[in-house]
Amino acid sequence: MTIYSIPGLLVWLVATASCGPEPTAPVEAPTAAQLSVSRAPDSFPPAPKVPDGPLSAELAEAVKTLFGDSVGTGTWGEEHIIALQTVTSSNDPRVVWLLADMLRISSEERLRSLLSLASFVLLDLDPVRSDQWGVITNHLIAWDIPAPPGYLEYKRNIFTLVVPEWERIFQPGDVDWRLVTWGGVGIDNRAYDTTDEPCNCIPAADNPAVTSAEDAKWLDDDDVVFGLAVGGQFRAYPRQIMEVREMVNDTLGGRDIGMPYCTLCASAQAYFTDGMPDGVDRPVLRTSGLLIRSNKLMYDVNSYSVFDTFLGDAVTGPLAERKIVLPQAGVVTTTWGEWKHAHPTTTVLAMELSLGRDFDFRNGRDADGPIFPIGDLDQRMSVHDDVVGVITASGKAIAFPVEAARAALEQGEVVGFEEVMLRLDAGGLRAVDGDNNDVGGHQAFWFAWSQFHPGTLLWGE
Repeated sequence: MTIYSIPGLLVWLVATASCGPEPTAPVEAPTAAQLSVSRAPDSFPPAPKVPDGPLSAELAEAVKTLFGDSVGTGTWGEEHIIALQTVTSSNDPRVVWLLADMLRISSEERLRSLLSLASFVLLDLDPVRSDQWGVITNHLIAWDIPAPPGYLEYKRNIFTLVVPEWERIFQPGDVDWRLVTWGGVGIDNRAYDTTDEPCNCIPAADNPAVTSAEDAKWLDDDDVVFGLAVGGQFRAYPRQIMEVREMVNDTLGGRDIGMPYCTLCASAQAYFTDGMPDGVDRPVLRTSGLLIRSNKLMYDVNSYSVFDTFLGDAVTGPLAERKIVLPQAGVVTTTWGEWKHAHPTTTVLAMELSLGRDFDFRNGRDADGPIFPIGDLDQRMSVHDDVVGVITASGKAIAFPVEAARAALEQGEVVGFEEVMLRLDAGGLRAVDGDNNDVGGHQAFWFAWSQFHPGTLLWGE
């Protein structure tokens, strides 16, 4: 996007944004690395005052000028400069959501400076030089700043500048669109069983090739795998493949399964995608390229219905109208050596599915904490502590700290809550009921489980 008449607005914004004893210098645009790193602070200052009701007529017109249908024309003229001045002078923090959305997708240095400074003025925050988008968005989330009227339409206009196919994703539904942001990749919209075709996306795998345990010579015993047991059959999904694919549509034990892996949450989950109501085809799960509070946002490529990846609920589109909720199968996180020893008949995804890549996001990119904004943190555990999370029959969410639960089980203690019991399985943890039936538990980072299940119970607390 080309910008005109910048200097006058930048001087005005800098003067408006003066928050300390010294004049505030123009903010430098962050590097790509800085943009992708967004650490939430331990606490936030008091929230600014937020007005109620509709935007003023002047502000509504300014927002329309900036983010309406003309947002994709590629140039900013004098009317946009005046509109941004109006927005910045409005004392209405709600519009910062739109400034932050534009900031997320823009790579133009001067525009990023303008958007950042306007946001800091409206939020009454001291400007920072790096990670402007992360700082701004973390505060918006932590303060629960409401979205401005017409937000979804304007946000759709902004984000489809990056990926036009998101037009069908940004639709009304039971999803908080404030919290949805770009993950830095495109949408995987390839039809079912065409996943051998290349794409500008995180490439899901449909009907993946598998081998026997004996033939999987490429896997080391200490490699992490995600183990499934369905209908008396066992399969291992190596983490190094799932970090490349992030989504698998598979069949095991006579059941259809969709298996998302969120590298940001260290969460591999498995959903049964068969047994749909009459008139509903099997959902084929894909990566949208979008995130919600640092969790991948998945969708069904057939209907473009969006699913809550962590909960399995359809939240937009035809499947939301049918109130589709995908039942969850339990996933055991363990090592290849432990899994194949406990389940010698297991199959395992074939090496070629890794596409020659070998990532370790957990111990590399994500080692210091969440890299996308998540707002407030549940301080009862550290963000990257591992938990096994389960929903009980009564609807209560409970998290079992992995290390404490494993140690207790190894000493012969009972680890459970209500009807849910944990047991050791191939060196990992499986959640079962009193009849030893799997109840769909899975492992995740504490920050992810606790934000999608606020107020979750914590075993041992």
